[in-house]
Amino acid sequence: MSGFKEPGFADRQKAAQRARENLLKRFREQPGPDDPEVARRRAERAAIAANRERVRQEREAAKAEQKRREEEAAALEAARIAREKEEEAARQAALLAEQKAKRDARYAARKARGKRK
Repeated sequence: MSGFKEPGFADRQKAAQRARENLLKRFREQPGPDDPEVARRRAERAAIAANRERVRQEREAAKAEQKRREEEAAALEAARIAREKEEEAARQAALLAEQKAKRDARYAARKARGKRK
């Protein structure tokens, strides 16, 4: 039984030539740009790309709408907080005025008691 025969230079050269010919043959067998099948696939790819672009634009529009709603909600919340702070400040001012009025009334009553004696 004979072992593996090491390919010689001529064998390697012949195999490389066959590989180049096969590659060239496969390239020549490919359909040209005017082939109906190629045009159909190109149209399918263009339709898919257009659909992807439409979906991407819809997604971006939805994101922009969501962001606008969030900003609007944040503005309403900030306005509510500011209004509550103003109301609290007004309550504090009213409370301080009421306390001052009571204090002034006590002082005036004390003064009036002192004058009666």
